Amino acid sequence: MIGGERIAVGYVRRAHGLRGDVIVRALSDDPARFSVGSDFVTDENPERRLVVAAVRSHADGVLLSFEGLGDRNRAEVLQGVTLTIAVSQRRDLEEGEYWPEDLKGLVAVTPDGVHLGTVTGVVLTDAQDRLVVTRPEGGEVEVPFVEAMVGDVHPSQGHVVVDPPLGLF
Repeated sequence: MIGGERIAVGYVRRAHGLRGDVIVRALSDDPARFSVGSDFVTDENPERRLVVAAVRSHADGVLLSFEGLGDRNRAEVLQGVTLTIAVSQRRDLEEGEYWPEDLKGLVAVTPDGVHLGTVTGVVLTDAQDRLVVTRPEGGEVEVPFVEAMVGDVHPSQGHVVVDPPLGLF
């Protein structure tokens, strides 16, 4: 999350070619996020709005052309820039899905109610997400965010039920 009202959905890795294309690493799980007509605001200049004119796949990410960005020099200026959207532009969540910031701060308890710690982060990966639980006595434990270990998530009640295997905590 950037500034509380905008979230990062990708960043410009580098310019590509001579016509102003850029390669973007997507930080969004929404396949429609980078489509023609999509618009973004950059993190380095909240007044700069970039509108996607063309999209192609690329081995290093998504190859985008932005309206008005017709040469390599203009594209190179964008290297390292983060593309953001308003929180309200996010996709709707499916049942059982949560935004990482909704999980941070939840108290992790066992099914018996034993306090394990507080969720202080979420590690997002292609294979398996993990909750970072900070123990009351210090130290962190990464809990695979799978149904077998994380049964009930209750953001409105401020806790998540974790059934860890022996030895994880």
